[in-house]
Amino acid sequence: MAQWNRMSQLIHYLPVPTMNDLYPAATFAIEVRHFLSDWIEEQRWEEFALENVEQEANARALLDEVILRLQSFSLQNANVVDKMKLMQISRNMHSMFQQQSLQFVVMVRDTLRKERVLLDTVNSPPQYPLYGTRESTFPKQQDVDHLVLKVVEVRDLRKKIHQLQEELNWERQNYESLQGRRQQNGLDPTASEINKLQKHIQQLEYNVTAMATKRFQLLNECVDCLDQCQAQLLGRLKTWRWEQYKATIGHPFADDLNILQMRCEQLLGVNGNLRQELMIIGDPIPELQERLRQLLQVLVQSSFVVDKQPPHVIKTQSKFSTTVRYLLGEKVASGKPVVLRAQIINEMQARSLNITLSDNVGEVINNTAILEHNTATKSTCATFRNMSIKKIKRADRKGSESVTEEKFALLFSTEITITGCDTPYKIQMISLPIVVIVHGSQENNAMATIIWDCAFSEPDRVPFVVPERVPWKVMCNTLNSKFTSEVQTNHNLHHYNQHFLAQKIFDKPDFNDDFSNMMVSWPQFNKEVLPGRLFTFWQWFEGVMELTKKHLRTYWSDGLIFGFIGKQHLHLILKARPNGTFLLRFSDSEIGGITIAYVSAAENGRQIIQNIQPFTKKDLEIRSLGDSIRDINDITFLYPDFPKHEVFKKYYSEPQTLTSAGYIPFSLRMEAGSEAPNGANMAQHTESHHNAAGYSLVAAASLTNMTHHAESSHKPVGYTLETGPVVPLVANMAPIAESPHNSVGFTMHQFQQFSPAESLATDQMETSESPAVEFSSNSPSVFNDDVATEDMGLVLDSLLSYSYGD
Repeated sequence: MAQWNRMSQLIHYLPVPTMNDLYPAATFAIEVRHFLSDWIEEQRWEEFALENVEQEANARALLDEVILRLQSFSLQNANVVDKMKLMQISRNMHSMFQQQSLQFVVMVRDTLRKERVLLDTVNSPPQYPLYGTRESTFPKQQDVDHLVLKVVEVRDLRKKIHQLQEELNWERQNYESLQGRRQQNGLDPTASEINKLQKHIQQLEYNVTAMATKRFQLLNECVDCLDQCQAQLLGRLKTWRWEQYKATIGHPFADDLNILQMRCEQLLGVNGNLRQELMIIGDPIPELQERLRQLLQVLVQSSFVVDKQPPHVIKTQSKFSTTVRYLLGEKVASGKPVVLRAQIINEMQARSLNITLSDNVGEVINNTAILEHNTATKSTCATFRNMSIKKIKRADRKGSESVTEEKFALLFSTEITITGCDTPYKIQMISLPIVVIVHGSQENNAMATIIWDCAFSEPDRVPFVVPERVPWKVMCNTLNSKFTSEVQTNHNLHHYNQHFLAQKIFDKPDFNDDFSNMMVSWPQFNKEVLPGRLFTFWQWFEGVMELTKKHLRTYWSDGLIFGFIGKQHLHLILKARPNGTFLLRFSDSEIGGITIAYVSAAENGRQIIQNIQPFTKKDLEIRSLGDSIRDINDITFLYPDFPKHEVFKKYYSEPQTLTSAGYIPFSLRMEAGSEAPNGANMAQHTESHHNAAGYSLVAAASLTNMTHHAESSHKPVGYTLETGPVVPLVANMAPIAESPHNSVGFTMHQFQQFSPAESLATDQMETSESPAVEFSSNSPSVFNDDVATEDMGLVLDSLLSYSYGD
């Protein structure tokens, strides 16, 4: 109804002839437009055309609905005049359009177009940037409507010229007849009669010439306008493909092609109407005919898109699918089915305009599909459902380039004939870049190639050229976009996360200035391993992303995980915090790990930062992060001062009752550092094969395992098995209640902000100087660094060695 609201305000200023032309009382009275405004603007009138006789049934349905709604409004209207008028209009429509429903819907379509043109002349269109937005490249409906009306004007002018030419021919015949009678019979018509006829003939000749000139000017304007609208449409198609690719790194993407398809069909119809007008003209206009031919060829060949792209990384001998769509599918000539073929091409072939099917670099199985039209969705697609790359031919690699850096693409091609065109057109389209691998272990590096290509390539590049170095600020935006989209969260990487990532990729842990304009190279991203590690930056970052997506998404979205943070910043923000204050950070030493850093009392009375052995995917599958946090008694407040049982309560598992078989239920409990039982405890607990309710059977690492963890820089952990219903839901609630922090209300956790450049006084915070601390059952073990350890899930091995009776 938005259009009618604007139009109803404009009506008061329109001249009467314009009003009568817009809303003729005999066919489409203004009352119809007013009372049915909502419903009218919801219908798809643009799909109808007089030449599409197969749409007659749909047009009849719309006509019947209009009549039914008018009668309904008539019965409900309290105004007797309106009631009678609406009833009369509905009867007139029924009698006038009963056998011409297609003419009715086309009339409504043209009325809506005329309204938009009028509104466009009154309101200046908004100004958009010249590049990078859909509005700047998308042909506005007003422009297309204006073009369609110009073509209608050309057609009407042609009809008037034809009428004038017929009248001129008749008058010339009359003039010749008068002259003949004068010569044969000696009759002498009055001079005034002959003079009048001569002037009339001259006026007709002048009018025909003037209209012919105007028609030529209109035709030129129409072709220019068509060229402009088509250029905007093709630009929008390029933007659609670009946005489709950018979705790989998390950018928003609207994949609906229906509007683009409608625009393609409209411009094809305009092109056909203009070619028809030029054919009717007696004297051909070669220049305009050639321009229309070229525009037609470009439109036919550019309306071919890859709707569903193949996977970015494809393993040989594995199945995959892809779908291509032709936006002019309804205009494809019926008869012989259209068969599409797919082949794989390398980077050099993608740069060539003369790609032939004989230049194969790989063997693709199930590489043909038939273009089929779906009447329900009005789309014409070909789906390759079980494609597979049987083998691939690699190009000669340069230097240290690996197979996971080589980019390919799929080329789709066919030959198509459009209704009304005698010549078939060869059309082809290549997919987005893909990387072909032969083993699953290559997938991570192959995806890094795609991420770099997608994030940093230019829209109109030569395939598949990409810069070797990019500014950190661009890389940082890419990492944030990829992380949030992959994890499916709105919680972005904050400034300190980004600063730490920069420190890590540039290997500058002590650099506290702005990294924004520093250049990151491809080797730094995914070729060179990080200092002191066995993995690259991307492998480490992707591991964190995968762990968060599968096990930590809600924790991250709720702001409970600090995430990426360096040791300098960690020490800085935890200084002067009470013992037991902790935060969650991603492991710096393991791929896909999260650790707990917390403040603890040292033997000398000062404070020290403990780092619990990182939790990996396997650990979190055994016991959730929330339950593990509940288990550890040494941590009490989430940084800066939120009681852990308040902020993590919703993540705690409920205690179990008796099982359906009558067994006493059991649950695992995690213990860290000095809480974990040693070998002596193990011997003590293994003396009995059966436990009564409430008795704890400890399943912890052996002394050998504990010694191994003592040599690492993390505080070791173990699991205990607790049976019976006496498993506490929330532990240590009394100490929390006595804490001065218990008045803090928790809504959404926000980390305190500090500058990484802020200095840290060594007398305020200390860490253990010894990388290896010997374990004792009577004293806690302290570790201050973050290096790789064995997966803590291995401590369950001892549990599996026990046997339990019923």
